[in-house]
Amino acid sequence: MRYCLALDLKKDATLIAEYEKYHRDVWPAIKNSIHDGGIVDMEIYRLEDRLFMIMETKPDFSFEKKGAMDAANPEVQRWEELMWQFQSPVPGGKPGEKWRVMDRIFSLNQTT
Repeated sequence: MRYCLALDLKKDATLIAEYEKYHRDVWPAIKNSIHDGGIVDMEIYRLEDRLFMIMETKPDFSFEKKGAMDAANPEVQRWEELMWQFQSPVPGGKPGEKWRVMDRIFSLNQTT
Protein backbone atom coordinates (compact mmCIF):
# COMPACT_ATOMS: atom_id res chain seq x y z
CA MET A 1 0.00 0.00 0.00
CA ARG A 2 1.06 3.57 -0.59
CA TYR A 3 0.00 6.48 1.61
CA CYS A 4 0.72 10.15 1.01
CA LEU A 5 0.58 12.58 3.91
CA ALA A 6 1.06 16.31 4.43
CA LEU A 7 2.32 18.41 7.33
CA ASP A 8 3.50 22.00 7.68
CA LEU A 9 6.60 23.36 9.34
CA LYS A 10 6.77 26.60 11.27
CA LYS A 11 7.64 29.44 8.89
CA ASP A 12 11.14 29.95 10.28
CA ALA A 13 14.21 29.26 8.12
CA THR A 14 16.37 28.40 11.15
CA LEU A 15 13.86 25.86 12.47
CA ILE A 16 13.39 24.36 9.01
CA ALA A 17 17.16 23.91 8.63
CA GLU A 18 17.33 22.25 12.05
CA TYR A 19 14.40 19.94 11.17
CA GLU A 20 16.20 18.87 7.99
CA LYS A 21 19.41 18.28 9.97
CA TYR A 22 17.57 15.86 12.29
CA HIS A 23 16.23 14.02 9.26
CA ARG A 24 19.69 13.57 7.76
CA ASP A 25 20.56 11.48 10.83
CA VAL A 26 17.31 9.95 12.13
CA TRP A 27 17.78 8.06 15.38
CA PRO A 28 18.18 4.29 14.90
CA ALA A 29 15.28 3.60 17.30
CA ILE A 30 13.00 5.69 15.09
CA LYS A 31 14.05 3.86 11.93
CA ASN A 32 13.49 0.54 13.72
CA SER A 33 10.04 1.66 14.86
CA ILE A 34 9.12 2.64 11.30
CA HIS A 35 10.15 -0.77 9.95
CA ASP A 36 8.60 -2.67 12.89
CA GLY A 37 5.32 -0.85 12.26
CA GLY A 38 5.03 -2.32 8.77
CA ILE A 39 6.43 0.57 6.76
CA VAL A 40 8.68 -0.71 3.98
CA ASP A 41 9.86 2.67 2.66
CA MET A 42 9.30 6.32 3.52
CA GLU A 43 10.32 9.54 1.82
CA ILE A 44 9.68 13.13 2.91
CA TYR A 45 9.78 16.06 0.49
CA ARG A 46 9.64 19.77 1.33
CA LEU A 47 8.32 22.80 -0.54
CA GLU A 48 8.98 25.88 1.57
CA ASP A 49 7.17 25.07 4.84
CA ARG A 50 4.98 22.23 3.47
CA LEU A 51 6.08 18.61 3.89
CA PHE A 52 4.88 15.70 1.79
CA MET A 53 5.50 12.11 2.94
CA ILE A 54 5.19 8.98 0.82
CA MET A 55 4.93 5.70 2.72
CA GLU A 56 5.05 2.23 1.20
CA THR A 57 3.63 -0.30 3.64
CA LYS A 58 3.04 -3.99 4.07
CA PRO A 59 -0.53 -5.12 3.29
CA ASP A 60 -1.39 -5.55 7.00
CA PHE A 61 -0.23 -2.01 7.98
CA SER A 62 -2.69 0.13 9.93
CA PHE A 63 -2.34 3.64 11.36
CA GLU A 64 -4.10 2.45 14.52
CA LYS A 65 -1.59 -0.35 15.11
CA LYS A 66 1.37 1.94 14.36
CA GLY A 67 -0.07 4.61 16.66
CA ALA A 68 -0.42 2.13 19.53
CA MET A 69 3.16 0.93 19.00
CA ASP A 70 4.43 4.52 19.00
CA ALA A 71 2.47 5.43 22.14
CA ALA A 72 4.16 2.53 23.98
CA ASN A 73 7.68 3.47 22.79
CA PRO A 74 9.39 6.15 24.94
CA GLU A 75 12.04 6.84 22.28
CA VAL A 76 9.37 7.50 19.64
CA GLN A 77 7.52 9.75 22.08
CA ARG A 78 10.74 11.68 22.73
CA TRP A 79 11.32 12.08 18.95
CA GLU A 80 7.71 13.19 18.36
CA GLU A 81 7.91 15.75 21.14
CA LEU A 82 11.18 17.08 19.70
CA MET A 83 9.76 17.25 16.15
CA TRP A 84 6.59 19.04 17.29
CA GLN A 85 8.67 22.15 18.05
CA PHE A 86 9.31 22.47 14.29
CA GLN A 87 5.89 21.41 13.01
CA SER A 88 2.58 23.18 12.51
CA PRO A 89 -0.71 21.38 11.98
CA VAL A 90 -2.13 21.48 8.48
CA PRO A 91 -5.27 23.68 8.40
CA GLY A 92 -8.49 21.71 8.81
CA GLY A 93 -7.03 18.98 11.00
CA LYS A 94 -8.19 17.80 14.40
CA PRO A 95 -6.52 19.29 17.51
CA GLY A 96 -3.07 17.73 17.97
CA GLU A 97 -3.19 16.02 14.57
CA LYS A 98 0.14 16.09 12.79
CA TRP A 99 0.54 14.28 9.48
CA ARG A 100 -2.73 14.16 7.51
CA VAL A 101 -3.44 11.49 4.92
CA MET A 102 -4.04 12.94 1.47
CA ASP A 103 -6.60 11.68 -1.04
CA ARG A 104 -5.33 10.58 -4.43
CA ILE A 105 -7.20 12.43 -7.16
CA PHE A 106 -5.24 11.28 -10.23
CA SER A 107 -3.20 8.30 -11.42
CA LEU A 108 -1.67 8.23 -14.89
CA ASN A 109 -1.70 4.43 -15.06
CA GLN A 110 -4.97 3.61 -13.35
CA THR A 111 -8.33 4.16 -15.05
CA THR A 112 -10.68 3.84 -12.05
